Amino acid sequence: MLRNLIITAVFALGCALATGAAAQPSTKLVFYTNWFAEAEHGGFYQAVAQGLYKKRGIYVEIKMGGPQVNGLQLLAAGQMDLFMGYDFQTLGALEQGVPVVTVAATFQKDPAVLISHPGPRRIEDLKGKPVFIAPASNTTFWPWLVARYGFSDAQKRPYAFSVQPFLADKTSSQQGYVTSEPYSVEKAGVKPAVFLLADLGYPPYAQTIVTTRAVLEKKRNQIRAFIQASAEGWKSYLADPRPGNVLIKKDNPQMEDELIAYGIRKMKEYALVTGGDAAKSGLMSMSDERWRRTHEFMVSAKLLKAATDFRRGYTLELLKDVKVLP
Repeated sequence: MLRNLIITAVFALGCALATGAAAQPSTKLVFYTNWFAEAEHGGFYQAVAQGLYKKRGIYVEIKMGGPQVNGLQLLAAGQMDLFMGYDFQTLGALEQGVPVVTVAATFQKDPAVLISHPGPRRIEDLKGKPVFIAPASNTTFWPWLVARYGFSDAQKRPYAFSVQPFLADKTSSQQGYVTSEPYSVEKAGVKPAVFLLADLGYPPYAQTIVTTRAVLEKKRNQIRAFIQASAEGWKSYLADPRPGNVLIKKDNPQMEDELIAYGIRKMKEYALVTGGDAAKSGLMSMSDERWRRTHEFMVSAKLLKAATDFRRGYTLELLKDVKVLP
């Protein structure tokens, strides 16, 4: 979950920068992920490993994100073509005048979860008990929990991206990514209760593909090819991840095989890539309805002005010919 929180918290730093695109070969796309290479990026690495981008006439350079990488700032400065973003970040930047646009969604469900010790069967059972959350969660899922389930700010405890405080307090819960933090908790000997917020109605997509209006106009065909090949890469990765995993570990040698396998299992179990709009319209799909729901939530939570034209924050145009069904 740290990756979404970081990109949401820092997007304003890039808003004052110019959006002119740096010169790039017409067939090359520079794509920054939102974190160090991991299973959640597997479809893109698979597309490189299997030559799917090359087959469509483009060269894709994947660069890793991380806590020190301000992706939106680099995108606005023209140092990349595509960025793995997040709906809240995109709409927030749009409101501040940055001409960003989302062209596809990797995850149909945000992987955000609350994790508790064994016992609770409903997320409502966590009300009134300590919840470890990061400050940036105050502008993402926390207002949703307050509005929908009656959580209160008195429950909040500071989260430093370690499971140890949670493990020490059996009454507590903590935020996480369904593909990551539960693994760490299980390794510590606790079988947690896991509540995926998306399955309870939390609306945003995750790991979206974001560019600027200027790059979209200049490289429309290349970006369309990127989406198509990426969708093919994801279908292939979920069937046999070995080619992509080789490149993941090349970029991130510290990544454990066990954690990669866990992440893939959870992506399949929760249909993060293959559910939602993707189930009927193909991988990487988006819909007006989902964006409308995200906009309505952000406005109701005072995270976005009602007058913001959220429709300028995304386009479905490049998805029309991408029909890679799960």
